[in-house]
Amino acid sequence: MSLKTPEEREFYIKLCVKENYSVRELERLINTGAYERTMLAQNNMSEAVKQLPKSTENIFKDTYILDFLDLPVLHKEKDLQTALVGSLKGFILELGKSFTFIGEQYRVQVGNQDFYIDLLFFHRELQSLVAFELKTERFKPEFMGQLEFYLEALDRDVKLPTENPSIGVLLCRDKDNEVVEYALSRSISPTLIADYETKLISKELLRKKLNEFYNLLENRNDD
Repeated sequence: MSLKTPEEREFYIKLCVKENYSVRELERLINTGAYERTMLAQNNMSEAVKQLPKSTENIFKDTYILDFLDLPVLHKEKDLQTALVGSLKGFILELGKSFTFIGEQYRVQVGNQDFYIDLLFFHRELQSLVAFELKTERFKPEFMGQLEFYLEALDRDVKLPTENPSIGVLLCRDKDNEVVEYALSRSISPTLIADYETKLISKELLRKKLNEFYNLLENRNDD
């Protein structure tokens, strides 16, 4: 297990203290580049996420590795949902142990109509409901409206008064980061756009993407 920077080592130490991971679980997180994927996520979340009462730092990922699912290359959203629920232990390990599963196709009623959220979790540390919407295609800006509608319904009708605002995660098969940035720039809802892979990604590729991200931030600060 090669950890190249002090920041990376500190990340995994804090993660183990917080989540009480076993050696085997920690090895998987390192091998799947959890550090790089978590750092990259900061670029794909709305400002509303960063302004929540509880810090979301190091909780969400830019890409979720779902290599534990036995899915064909081409699959439908229902297949993905069924596979995730059937492999919930693996999915929660990938998400983080502070996520508690509430249900699939979670029903919210608005007016005289029923709407169904693909997967609903509760995050104990954030004290927030977290709605996952699954898309087996590349991210499109119009997906945002549906998710923001679900968050409004959760906050009005499901969230307890003692809980923090609900968070939405669009989990897509692929995404264009520039399109994501435009879509999130005016969003007032706590939303994140992530993609998923059904096979492992090279850690070197993830490190390259992270270095490119840091270089982009430096260039923006210089401007």
